[in-house]
Amino acid sequence: MPGGYAAARLRLLQEESRSGPPRRTALAELTDQWLTALLSAGERAAGTGTGVSLVAVGGYGRGELSPRSDLDVLLLHDGSADRGALAALADQVWYPVWDMGLALDHSVRTPDEARRTAGEDLKVQLGLLDARHIAGDPALTAGLRTAVLADWRAQAPKRLPELHELCQERAQRHGELPFLLEPDLKEARGGLRDATALRAIAASWLADAPREGLADARRRLLDARDALHLSTGRATDRLALQEQDQVASALGLLDADALLRQVYESARTIGYAGDVTWREVERVLRARSAPRPRLRGLLGGRGGRAAGAGADAGERSPLAEGVVEQDGEVVLARTARPERDPVLPLRAAAAAAQAGLPLSLHAVRRLAAAAHPLPVPWPPEAREQLVTLLGAGESTVTVWEALEAEGLITRLLPDWERVRCRPQRNPVHRWTVDRHLVETAVRASALSRRVGRPDLLLVAALLHDIGKGWPGDHSVAGETIVRDMAARIGFDRADVTVLATLVRHHLLLVETATRRDLDDPATVRSVADAVGGPVTLELLHALTEADALATGPAAWSAWRGSLVADLVKRVAAVLAGEPGADRTAPQQTTAEQERLAIEARRTGGPVLALHTRSEALPPDAGAADADGGDQPGPEPIGVELLIAVPDQPGVLATAAGVLALHRLTVRAADLRALELPPELDGAGGPAANGSGRGGDVLLLSWRVAAEYGSLPQAARLREDLMRALDGSLDIVARLAEREAAYRKYPRRRGVHAPPPRVTVAPGSSQLATVIEVRAQDAPGLLHRIGRALEDAGVTVRSAHVSTLGANAVDAFYVTDTAGAPLQPIRAAEVAQEVQRALG
Repeated sequence: MPGGYAAARLRLLQEESRSGPPRRTALAELTDQWLTALLSAGERAAGTGTGVSLVAVGGYGRGELSPRSDLDVLLLHDGSADRGALAALADQVWYPVWDMGLALDHSVRTPDEARRTAGEDLKVQLGLLDARHIAGDPALTAGLRTAVLADWRAQAPKRLPELHELCQERAQRHGELPFLLEPDLKEARGGLRDATALRAIAASWLADAPREGLADARRRLLDARDALHLSTGRATDRLALQEQDQVASALGLLDADALLRQVYESARTIGYAGDVTWREVERVLRARSAPRPRLRGLLGGRGGRAAGAGADAGERSPLAEGVVEQDGEVVLARTARPERDPVLPLRAAAAAAQAGLPLSLHAVRRLAAAAHPLPVPWPPEAREQLVTLLGAGESTVTVWEALEAEGLITRLLPDWERVRCRPQRNPVHRWTVDRHLVETAVRASALSRRVGRPDLLLVAALLHDIGKGWPGDHSVAGETIVRDMAARIGFDRADVTVLATLVRHHLLLVETATRRDLDDPATVRSVADAVGGPVTLELLHALTEADALATGPAAWSAWRGSLVADLVKRVAAVLAGEPGADRTAPQQTTAEQERLAIEARRTGGPVLALHTRSEALPPDAGAADADGGDQPGPEPIGVELLIAVPDQPGVLATAAGVLALHRLTVRAADLRALELPPELDGAGGPAANGSGRGGDVLLLSWRVAAEYGSLPQAARLREDLMRALDGSLDIVARLAEREAAYRKYPRRRGVHAPPPRVTVAPGSSQLATVIEVRAQDAPGLLHRIGRALEDAGVTVRSAHVSTLGANAVDAFYVTDTAGAPLQPIRAAEVAQEVQRALG
């Protein structure tokens, strides 16, 4: 029989014509037949008679067996059988299952024992809610089912809050399925576990989930899990990156992005249904625990109703025209006429977000069914209500999700459909494109006091990545889309131009500040030309910060913020026409940097200082402190390493190599030359070189982190740097030895990084040639780049190094030996040499 089951199971799983629910049901029925035969044979061998049944629970009980699902089985008995015979019977059933290599979750209990265990273990009780008879005494199974359901309904006021807490804890551990690049289809929020929880709530008779789309969403997640099991041959629920193309193909989808979008849409349906249902559970339990109306009036004494204002579930408080609050939710007023009031959906949403309350399911569905399209262009009230909704902060997210669940967002903004549920395959990004846009608006709302036109800031935040739904550069595509959208929303021509500029250049400030030499007049002038005016600059500054904060923790820091602020200050000066604003001004040198430079010049060798830095975020950055409060706390910048060394070839590569040897990861770096006056040698005498002329000292500012363990001592770093500069420490050989050691061990599978890209940025500087390097960050990367530039025979005038997540984006300002920018052909050759060096 086991061999027959194995062959039949294999044939079933290989049938391409049967998949989805029919295959899961057929697999469950085939397994039922096999287990029935095992139980019958076991009863004969063990000599047991009636009073025993085999019960499927959990997913197997629901008749939903995926190819690698566990078999959750209960051997139920009435207590009359001999213990030895019962154990022998269990062995007759369990061992063939194990011999087949199938995972088995099994137990042997009487009905009373099963109920008692369920009362102690919520997960056991949830599994028994789906109990289904397989074989043996059906009356025994039916009695257990009846008793378990009765217990569940009687204990629901206590068990449902426990279940809600369990769901929340699971979401904290596994994240939100609609926003994960490698989601757990079962455990993450919006996954199959949450769908099972909704079934349990329905079984309690306290509340029921909105059913529209829920069954289809659950089916799609189960189909994806089936394809994942067949693709991997393993019992896994995690949709890993390397499996997604194969799973998509098995489901007949175009590619992995189409698969993720379908999974995300399904998870959002389940997640939204869960939010609505849990609110209803809380409302019912709150109503049950409240005093009876008559008793409440007696407790309130005279005017008891007034004393209980707000506690009556039927009481309504007006929020806006046609919108009221009732029992903790926002509903439509009795006089509301959505079929005659096209602005009502936005007005209700804005009122709900401003009040920090959810929109009721009934209200959203009524609006979706009856509301008429807005005229084009929108009336001023509609535009104002959209801005009000976006400016509500965190509560905007919940209200936006409710509108999106019923299709209202794409009716208001048809271009939204292309970014809805669109994944972002960049580990720096935390959200899908659409959720990132909403989160950016949330962040922008906290910065609205910094700008004179917060309406433009909020709308730009919502639309800045709208071009990601189209091919090509999303900033260029977005500019075109936003011109049309902004005009339809009702902005005038001047405002449309500002919004288009913000979208087109929403990456300009942060990319320029972290990758360009701000002392070069061409850098500042190019930004001023792109922005065009101080109002747009002010808005772009706030949008840049909001966008980065909404991207993820790797995208923004006090260091990046200070660089952007410095650039904005310089651009503002140019736009204001301040005299000398477009001339190269020496970068301000701190007292410590000057001291180190003088010491390096005097001694003729490297001098360094190592500091651990932290800065307080500005109050409007929206950061929370470690204790969960809302006061901004110190933000660690990392370890700052300052090095001063007399100018000589190869300093950048050498210093980077020493840091790599000491397992220091470079997060950011800056190199520039400081020219000291001839009379300075640290004591006011002649220069140390005896020439009577001052000389350049290279200042290198690094922000580093220890790859493993603690930081090295500054003295050890200086000693190794001196040895590397005088040639007694072979950096290249030492790094090669380490790389060879790494290759001895198999590396973990991960995302395949795209190849490095080295380009020349024409017109970025009048004083030097800018070589841009974009590559996967790795130990010794900066050392290899520096060596390649040194071997190419160019001089690094300054460098600006930035690490964003796993990506390094570096800019090197180089000149020829005479200090002039490279000719275009020579610049292209240098870029090719660096590209070859990076492999």
